[in-house]
Amino acid sequence: MGTLTVAAAFSGVDSVRHGVKRKLGSLLELARREIVAVAAFFGAALALLGFAEITDEVTEGEGEARWFDESLLLALRTSDPADPIGPRWFEEAVAEITALGGFGVLALVTLLVLGWLALQKKWADAVLVLAATLGGTAISEGLKVGFARPRPDLVAHVADVTSMSFPSGHAMLSAVTYLTLGALLAHTQDRTRERSYILGAAIVMTLLIGMSRIYLGVHWPTDVLAGWCLGAAWALLCWLAATLLTKKAAPA
Repeated sequence: MGTLTVAAAFSGVDSVRHGVKRKLGSLLELARREIVAVAAFFGAALALLGFAEITDEVTEGEGEARWFDESLLLALRTSDPADPIGPRWFEEAVAEITALGGFGVLALVTLLVLGWLALQKKWADAVLVLAATLGGTAISEGLKVGFARPRPDLVAHVADVTSMSFPSGHAMLSAVTYLTLGALLAHTQDRTRERSYILGAAIVMTLLIGMSRIYLGVHWPTDVLAGWCLGAAWALLCWLAATLLTKKAAPA
């Protein structure tokens, strides 16, 4: 009888311990989500602040921003302003990298992802991708028309361009598209190492595309910096809005 009583007591203790562990795990997961949401908010705020600072410098037209733009563009040229530094194969590789941020490639990637999400019936994720990309495109084109900043005339353009310069559409829209898709894909992974790799790859691709625009001479460096800031801010705000709406719609 005493043995049964002790066994029952230990069983009760184990049940309580497992219950406490589950409760603590739920609380920690909730705290992690809240911290990520707060971090996303502050990240977006800092990116918008960076965009505002760059915009202020660019609209003045003189000073450190102009010196920075001209110095970096000239540093990427030989004595001939029409000849980028580096061998011919490197120039071709950069041109191929910049195509990854073009409208056609980004539109194709977005459509393929939307098709996959539709097959999986992940409608909330599909709306997030659609809102992020369409909204980012509208913001980018609107700002280009509003600022009407001419393309660099200091060096020759290695790629054909037709629109205005500020902000860089390639830098902004690649940030919006690849960061949003990277966040969605990372969310499906359980291990931190895998999530970090996916997000890191999205960031590296975004940075390479933006830098390629400077190397090709089709954007002032401040155009690209502004595009990165605004693209990252828009992607973070879209992700944050989708997270809050999903949480609000979830049953209590």
